[in-house]
Amino acid sequence: MVSSASFLRQLSGKEGWKSSSKRWSKTNYCEGYGESRLKQMEGLSSMCGNMNGLMVMRKRVMVVVDQTSQSKDAMMWALTHITNKADILTLLHILPPNTDTTYHSSCSPNYLAASLGSLCKSCKPEVDIEALVVQGPKLATVMSQVKKLEVSVLVLGQKKSTALLSCICGSSRAEEFVEQCINNVECLSIGVRKQSKGMGGYLISTRWHNNFWLLA
Repeated sequence: MVSSASFLRQLSGKEGWKSSSKRWSKTNYCEGYGESRLKQMEGLSSMCGNMNGLMVMRKRVMVVVDQTSQSKDAMMWALTHITNKADILTLLHILPPNTDTTYHSSCSPNYLAASLGSLCKSCKPEVDIEALVVQGPKLATVMSQVKKLEVSVLVLGQKKSTALLSCICGSSRAEEFVEQCINNVECLSIGVRKQSKGMGGYLISTRWHNNFWLLA
């Protein structure tokens, strides 16, 4: 079992961390670009901040959220372990096609996304938070939003499954969704499951790790 900092340093050297996003690079700095090049990079000016005289790139981290405790655990892990000052944390709540959205206000998808966004902002105000509610097929929606928003890191909550059920029924739909995102989405994708209080830490899955035990 290793610390989060050590684990993330290992990931930073792998293919997924670099991402295809113009908003985040391995070096973190907007160096070596002329004015014309900067103008070509859509949205770059709004995504850069200044720190100690250097132009620092902001990365966008996306978390797929829903009503489960697993998604909330993944959201808080992403907030505390992945995001830095001035980064953007996008909370994506996906609704099935043709979902009836005429709920009571406290039960509506918009209320859920907004309440989770408020929680994140209160915990880490230096990070920009945005909440999106999108209807569509889950995997296709994640892939399109990752590409559209130029996401650098995708984080998904994972639910514990028993060995017996896995042998009898195979992987659940939720497990298959996380695995499909990890293997197909065009950015670093991380599955996160919080360990029990007795164990502590998190189990992390990526393209290179499966249920890797990580200290909190």
